[in-house]
Amino acid sequence: MTALTLPARILLFFAGLTGAAGIMLAAASYHGDSAVLLSAALVCLANGPALIGLALLSVRTAAALAAGILMVFGTVMFAGDLVARAYLGFGFFPMAAPIGGTSVIASWLLVALAALMPARKG
Repeated sequence: MTALTLPARILLFFAGLTGAAGIMLAAASYHGDSAVLLSAALVCLANGPALIGLALLSVRTAAALAAGILMVFGTVMFAGDLVARAYLGFGFFPMAAPIGGTSVIASWLLVALAALMPARKG
């Protein structure tokens, strides 16, 4: 296997943070009976493992790296806004969660597109 590039390792770093956040948010949701935190947990738990795969694929195709970057951005915006609302009483800014959610959807569509693109040479 080819050594991971710095961008791939950065995606793996965010995969770990996203997975850990998902577990913590799931626990907080259960103990606080919060549907808002559960929504944030589900997004993190779905996207964390996907980021691992995208990090590995990013060595072969730039589309996977782009999808990973967009997924990190969208996850932070969506889940972060929900967590801020739950704990602080206000979100990042108006429309932060919808922008984040739309970004996550777009990142998953980019994953589908990446599957159809040829791998890099070398």
